[in-house]
Amino acid sequence: MKKDFVSITDFSVDEINEIFEITKRLKSETKKGKEHYILKGKVLAMIFEKPSLRTRVTFETGMVQLGGHAIYLSPNDIQLGKRESVADVARNLSRWVNCIMARTFAHSTVTELATNATVPVINALSDVEHPCQILADFFTILEHKGKLKDLNITYIGDSNNVCNSILLFSAMYGLHLRIASPKGYEPDQSILKKAEKFKNPSFELLISNEPATAAKDADVIYTDVWTSMGQEAEKEKRMEIFKNYQVNTSLISKAKDDVIIMHCLPAHRGEEITDEVLDGPHSVVLDEAENRLHTEKALLVKLIKG
Repeated sequence: MKKDFVSITDFSVDEINEIFEITKRLKSETKKGKEHYILKGKVLAMIFEKPSLRTRVTFETGMVQLGGHAIYLSPNDIQLGKRESVADVARNLSRWVNCIMARTFAHSTVTELATNATVPVINALSDVEHPCQILADFFTILEHKGKLKDLNITYIGDSNNVCNSILLFSAMYGLHLRIASPKGYEPDQSILKKAEKFKNPSFELLISNEPATAAKDADVIYTDVWTSMGQEAEKEKRMEIFKNYQVNTSLISKAKDDVIIMHCLPAHRGEEITDEVLDGPHSVVLDEAENRLHTEKALLVKLIKG
């Protein structure tokens, strides 16, 4: 039976731990020069409705390093739901490729692809979740902190798709999560209900409108852009609403001395995060970006090889 990765909750904690173990092995062996042909002859179709740097390069490079091949399908190549229905695209691709990855605007597009495809479907970003990013994020935290349990993880800013997936992952693992967002920009009730359904009993969640409160004694501080793709018309309004939610030296001074700073990138420097923090000694954003490659390789191996 095929397995999809549309939401972080599609995998159990044990399955995610298995992906982290595969990631650790593949990353170590690749850096030592070992070549892997685990997916020799396999093909990944990459559907993009949004522009991308990290997602396209990491998935395509990952397939090459695993001995397979990736096909980039731009918005003009497919025109999902316009030139051809999402369901028909899923059914056709399933006859040719071994896995479908999609970076879309609407989450419903990914779920429709998964419903109609007979090969695994990966959500490489939608307006509701960004589960691939979260695998890389928490693997990076593991590398730097050696554990996930008993850490204070803080998210500052808009409760967007990245925040949603962080919240769901934290609920599953029973972590301590603080979220600081302006009033009206807190996590959606649908995500909170989903987190309640999947939560580990040790899960602790604080939702605040005060960044300093959320950042106090933090082991990890995470932020993301205030204006996501598709929200450009709201930029000026959001700049005013979020102006006190910047991750800067003053805010990280509230955290632990060994706090790590995370951002999924691209960053709007001088808005949600300052240059001195993004490029500073606490920042692990490039490790995070690199680990997109390694966790996605592990994910592909898990989904395609089983």
